[in-house]
Amino acid sequence: MEADSASVSTLFTQFATPLRIALILSLSIIAQRLINRFSPQFREALACRQESPEGAQRVRTLSRVLRYALTVAVTVITALLILGEFGISVAPLLGAAGVAGIAVGFGAQSLVKDYFTGFFLLLENQIRIGDVIDAGGKVGAVEELTLRYLRLRDYGGNVHYIPNGQITVVTNMSVGFAYAVIDLGVAYGENVDQVMTVMRQVGKEMRTDEVFASKILAELEIAGVDQWADSSIVIRSRFQVAPNEQWAVRREFLRRTKSAFDAVGIEIPFPHIKLIQPASAA
Repeated sequence: MEADSASVSTLFTQFATPLRIALILSLSIIAQRLINRFSPQFREALACRQESPEGAQRVRTLSRVLRYALTVAVTVITALLILGEFGISVAPLLGAAGVAGIAVGFGAQSLVKDYFTGFFLLLENQIRIGDVIDAGGKVGAVEELTLRYLRLRDYGGNVHYIPNGQITVVTNMSVGFAYAVIDLGVAYGENVDQVMTVMRQVGKEMRTDEVFASKILAELEIAGVDQWADSSIVIRSRFQVAPNEQWAVRREFLRRTKSAFDAVGIEIPFPHIKLIQPASAA
């Protein structure tokens, strides 16, 4: 009996480690499959609750980051547990990994900064697809925002890829509303009150126009005389408009105001060149 007990104990000892390793691997595989199965459902459930497509896209991007982090965590824990089963001390490995991580961190500071900045840009919803922004010294419409970079397309059609780590200040021109700021210069001999009356009339016409009525959110605000320039009096005004409509509204207001000024004889100054013929050439 004692011999049988010893043999059973020996067999158990021999197979205990492989069994534990098999159990660890099985649990790891189950965890990975659960992550892969339920993370898309969780992602889409959160995305459906968002009020805009941009919000849904932000949720999807952040959920991918979370899924990746969980996958890495499960893999690392599995590897450490298996190494422990083989009798390999984990503490020295963790120390070496820490030193290696510091070395890699110094070499990849910009990459790490890109990912951290991208994560918070997405988390705080500072930028949405379609927004017109000024970031990294470039102005354009946002076409893509990832953890690594921001892609902008400017008015000329040029595409700019900006690493997120280079973005320190973001100026978003498409949040809530915008202002179409218009500076108009008229000749010094013109009646300023008449000029502002014409401008208000043009503003009212645009507010009732079927194309621009939905783009303009409030009546034209005229700040008044902004400066005395070299050859003109500059009058500043602005419209409160829907996001991304400030440029179209400004261009249309300038076009209509030019026609209105011409109709009542208000002069818009422009540079003149006076040629003086030398007396000897007469």
